Amino acid sequence: MSDAAQPRPVSVVGVVGLGTMGAGIAEVFAREGFAVVGVEVDDEGLERGRAHLRHSTDRAVSRGKLAEDEQADLLGRITFSTDLADLEDADLVIEAVVESLELKKRIVAQLDDVVGPDTVLATNTSSLSVTEISTASKRPGRVVGVHFFNPAPVQRFVEIVRTVVTEPDVLSGVREVVERLGKSPVVCGDRAGFIANTLLFGYLNHAVSMYEAHYASREDIDSAMRFGCGYPMGPLALLDLIGLDTAYEILDTMYRQGRDRLHAPTPILKQMVTAGMLGRKSGRGFYTYAAPDSPEVVADALTPDADATPRSRREIAQVGVVGTGTMASGIIEVFAKAGFEVTYVGRGQDKVDAVVDRITRSLDKAIQRGRLTDAAKAETVGRLHGTTALEDLSAVDIVIEAIAEDLAVKTALFEDLDEICRDGNSGRGAILATTTSSLPVVRLASVTGRPQDVIGMHFFNPAPVMKLVEVVSTVSTADEVAETVRALCARVGKVAVSCGDRAGFIVNALLFPYLNDAVKMLEAHYATADDIDTAMKLGCALPMGPFELLDVVGNDVSLAIERELYNEFREPGFAPAPLLEHLVTAGYLGRKTGRGFRDYS
Repeated sequence: MSDAAQPRPVSVVGVVGLGTMGAGIAEVFAREGFAVVGVEVDDEGLERGRAHLRHSTDRAVSRGKLAEDEQADLLGRITFSTDLADLEDADLVIEAVVESLELKKRIVAQLDDVVGPDTVLATNTSSLSVTEISTASKRPGRVVGVHFFNPAPVQRFVEIVRTVVTEPDVLSGVREVVERLGKSPVVCGDRAGFIANTLLFGYLNHAVSMYEAHYASREDIDSAMRFGCGYPMGPLALLDLIGLDTAYEILDTMYRQGRDRLHAPTPILKQMVTAGMLGRKSGRGFYTYAAPDSPEVVADALTPDADATPRSRREIAQVGVVGTGTMASGIIEVFAKAGFEVTYVGRGQDKVDAVVDRITRSLDKAIQRGRLTDAAKAETVGRLHGTTALEDLSAVDIVIEAIAEDLAVKTALFEDLDEICRDGNSGRGAILATTTSSLPVVRLASVTGRPQDVIGMHFFNPAPVMKLVEVVSTVSTADEVAETVRALCARVGKVAVSCGDRAGFIVNALLFPYLNDAVKMLEAHYATADDIDTAMKLGCALPMGPFELLDVVGNDVSLAIERELYNEFREPGFAPAPLLEHLVTAGYLGRKTGRGFRDYS
């Protein structure tokens, strides 16, 4: 590389706009020793910026993450101005004003007349076209996107967005500076939403659509994704934190650029924004808060009645489980540890014995970790009653089916269970539950003479660890059965969420379209699997990136679920990505075959 193409050393950084994000960016640079010039439109804006910085650094001091003398040095490196001309010596200027294309272009044009010809101009936009913003500059090759995530001092991920004319030395120089900040940058192309927001906001919009359709309550939607996927926040609570107006603008921009129906803002979003229900910042959004900007959720008209705790409308003392696989064994362990006598049925004595061995190993691990005593282990194992005869389930109060995801096999089983188990004529009929994750529960109910007693209980794997159970009611399920099952979940320490009988229920219906979108992004060569995983783990604080998760779940399982969703909803955006179908056809199923999106051999 010639000297002319070498990145310009950066020692002075300008930040235009000192709102929450801009002040956070200024703090990040000042903390790493850069001289920072913060510019606002007026003195009132400067005072707000100073207050943001003081509050953020005070909190860091109180948590022991910053010494008082370090705080003083940090704040001393920041100068404040209301005049863009004071940025004339800046090597890098980052604008962090509101998401207005006209305003951002105007600022870039003004900066062109102030800074030197080698100064890099960066925009922190989260959704607008960096290319279009760069057209306001006489030197568009010196303009780049640098998308920090909120709060900037905490979030490690940064998207560096190149346009078709961004100069290579600008990209390399900005990347080097971002890495000096201790951040993890990913370079991507200029399209609405970039990596993280493209994947995140499609998922969030789908959750709003689910809420708008009254498919599940706000609490159950959020609990499902927290306890079923390990997400730090539910989608509706996250939207309240982001701001519904911000979310609407991002989705609208993404839709106008890509015309993807899944990015078209759900109508209720616009209604809530128009009504001033913007989330935490206004004190009311999907939830109600103690005050504007307060994180404390308070009860409102939609909050479930505290006195309406589910009660068991039928006596449940003996539990039956059909199946001996990993999921079935986990469910058997859950109920036996909770004090229930469990009768489980396997196809052969070897499979029945294997369940006891598997549960014993699990309990031994719990003892080693100090979570269980030897006496509790002995009591749990003593409640296990294995058999190879379905007829031994005749006296149980509930049967949970946990066999292969094959509709024909499950249907035959439910026909048999209907004949064997107590019927509902006495008011004490056995409940028949299925753990299916994708098949229609009503199809199983329709082959019995007791459709009112058939329900879905979708546990998550591994059942002893995962807290969530989706309680799936069909159009025929009796209310007392649904309430009894929810109460039963509480008795065994699970979080029950209620939903209707449609493909994917809550979790899979939200999770797998997001995973499919990630595959489509990779397929389009927009970003690598590693960069996409990094974006979602660091930018959105998810426990696993989409490709890590796909390889764990199994690409064949994922493809089957995505086909179910597509067939049920007929939504073009749900059509499985061709790349996923090709991987499955080639036998690249993920970790279980040694190769999926990554090679594990």
